[in-house]
Amino acid sequence: MLGFTRNDFPDDFLFGTATSSYQIEGHAFGGAGTTHWDTFAATPGNVVRGENGARACDHYHRFEEDFDLVAAAGFDAYRFSTSWARVLPEGRGAPNQEGLDFYDRLTDALLERGLKPCATLYHWELPAPLADLGGWRNRDIAGWFADYTEVIMGRIGDRMFSVAPINEPWCVGWLSHFLGQHAPGLRDIRATAHAMHHVLLAHGHAIETMRGLGMENLGGVFNMEWATPADDSAAAQNAAALYDGYYNHFFLSGVFKGTYPEIVMQGLEPHMPKGWQDDFAIIQAPLDWCGINYYTRKIIAPNDGLWPSHHEIGGPLPKTFMEWEIYPEGLYNFLTRTAAEYTGDLPLYVTENGMAAPDVLEHGTVADPHRIDYLNSHVAMVQKALADGVPLRGYFIWSLLDNYEWALGYDKRFGLVHVDFDTLDRTPKSSYHALTTALTRT
Repeated sequence: MLGFTRNDFPDDFLFGTATSSYQIEGHAFGGAGTTHWDTFAATPGNVVRGENGARACDHYHRFEEDFDLVAAAGFDAYRFSTSWARVLPEGRGAPNQEGLDFYDRLTDALLERGLKPCATLYHWELPAPLADLGGWRNRDIAGWFADYTEVIMGRIGDRMFSVAPINEPWCVGWLSHFLGQHAPGLRDIRATAHAMHHVLLAHGHAIETMRGLGMENLGGVFNMEWATPADDSAAAQNAAALYDGYYNHFFLSGVFKGTYPEIVMQGLEPHMPKGWQDDFAIIQAPLDWCGINYYTRKIIAPNDGLWPSHHEIGGPLPKTFMEWEIYPEGLYNFLTRTAAEYTGDLPLYVTENGMAAPDVLEHGTVADPHRIDYLNSHVAMVQKALADGVPLRGYFIWSLLDNYEWALGYDKRFGLVHVDFDTLDRTPKSSYHALTTALTRT
């Protein structure tokens, strides 16, 4: 069982669960346009078994059933993303009314169940026609994104509890353009520098656009991995500091300080887009809250290769099915450091936290005690941060459903609810039932 209950938290503390559009909706439905994930997945070697999000969990047709599960568990809020290509199949131009109608119905279904809708505008499914124009490498994407923001939030923004423009800028920039592990699958330092800057420029324009619509409670969501040096040497310390810089500090620093870390710019500055220094007034558009997505730490060792001249090595801690070390202390570290160095009294949310496991349906049930342990250890760090005065307002579990895990296909199950990807049957796991007990109001 879980070692906490709702009564252990402030009355206004929000518990939620999270999903993303391409991972669960089924992108083949409802007039959605092609995304760069569709083309990335269709290229041999990029995705396990070449799997894509064409059907996914069929949430497009089953969202009411799924929201019944969210409500029955006792959650207060539901974090979801809207698909740019579902709303604007060409990325620009005429909206897809069927897509807008879908998000309209989805929003009302959440409100009917007493759930707070927490939207993310972009969770990686860039419309393919915009990818053809350079995608995140092209400065024009900031304007395209602002136009998309106006279309979708002009339709549902009046009913949102909160909105963040872009999920995990590091994944959009570095993972996808430097490491090549996500669409568009590039390994190009110039593309990386451009994408990392343009994603923040787009973020700022989207915030300004939503302010223009009269919207409030707007934030940013940043993913973080705690960087641990491989040893006590100066070289290892510097390698970990650089990893920490481009992974954890770069985007927070841009948004909250109007600057990029010097240790990162030593490598990226020669490749930055022209005039990047003049964009911080937009990038620093004021936020109402900050979200942290946290899963693991990485142990970083130096090497003699090209910049950034380091690599990850395996660690001694227990690991999830993603081979990620379970390091709850990192969550506490980030909550306290973010408040101390960047956000001050601004409300913080843990917008994603969870684990993948090889969960198996047996005799109608799915036992996942490992996930219960993971939640217990991380929520303990949430409680510790609260006790230390961090202005933390909520905790969201990734994910509601087993889903499409990007380049890893359908193998890695993060859900509180098991999905049979043949029948699409939903089966709540033991962690879901434990949460239902813990979140019951007394």
